[in-house]
Amino acid sequence: MFLRVDKLQVELPAPTRQDPNAAAALQELLGGKYGEMSTLGNYLFQSFNFRSKSKLRPFYSLVAAITAEELGHVELVSNGVAMLANGPDSNADDTGDGGDISGAPFEVMKDMRLAGSFFSHAGGSMPINSNAMSWNADMVTTTGNVIVDLLHNFHLECGARLHKLRVYESLSDPTGREVCGYLLVRGSVHAHAYALALKKITGVDLDKFLPTPNIPLDKIPECQKYLAEGSHRRLYTFSPSDYKEMAGIWGNGETALPSDPPGELEVIDGMPDGGKIHDLVGTPSAFTPDYAPEEMFEIATKLYQKSR
Repeated sequence: MFLRVDKLQVELPAPTRQDPNAAAALQELLGGKYGEMSTLGNYLFQSFNFRSKSKLRPFYSLVAAITAEELGHVELVSNGVAMLANGPDSNADDTGDGGDISGAPFEVMKDMRLAGSFFSHAGGSMPINSNAMSWNADMVTTTGNVIVDLLHNFHLECGARLHKLRVYESLSDPTGREVCGYLLVRGSVHAHAYALALKKITGVDLDKFLPTPNIPLDKIPECQKYLAEGSHRRLYTFSPSDYKEMAGIWGNGETALPSDPPGELEVIDGMPDGGKIHDLVGTPSAFTPDYAPEEMFEIATKLYQKSR
């Protein structure tokens, strides 16, 4: 069961300009082979299908807690995509009828790399990759064998870090780069966690493979504040009282990877402090939220006042 909180896992800077093509690139981190939909789908169904949960509780707790974090990553990337597609924060008037729409106010959109993201989705995100190919459930692996599943997850996280670096290197806008920087750090945490889980259960020092790929996080500006605050050493339970058992894997004297700032690994109850969700201004000429939204806004205002 999931508890939803109306925040993003981290604060995202506003984009400097509207850049639907950058949004298309970021879509790869959402619906690509190694994207957040894949990590979420794998861990979600592995946690649902986990065998001998009571006897293998530390391993189940690890997969379950990371599942909740991945759900937040899907939300984070989705917001980054929408922010890049829509441009800088705006106080524009989102009331009225949208003015004269006969002059092709969105003509530029027909030449965008993922034109469908505007035509069908109003500049929002979708579970697709950077070429508009749909993410699908064939990308989910859940075998019922804890070692095979953990090994698959280790591979998935290593592949995702390479994925994120390539997208990072293609972007210049601070919104997309912040998404990539944060996810590079957290992806390293998850790869490390699955390596330690395999080490505990098999005795094989799989963590010696890390970092794979050998991405120098200390040379990526957007990673620095997360490394400085110790995010590379933390796993969150994303629960007020459950999943503490993973401390037997992530913790228990284990330390950060040699390539990262030193310190002991720790399990944090709950979730990160998080950051605001940016308010995307409506565009009446594109029927978002509608062509003449005044009555809708009036109704919403009255309902909000009654709820207080």
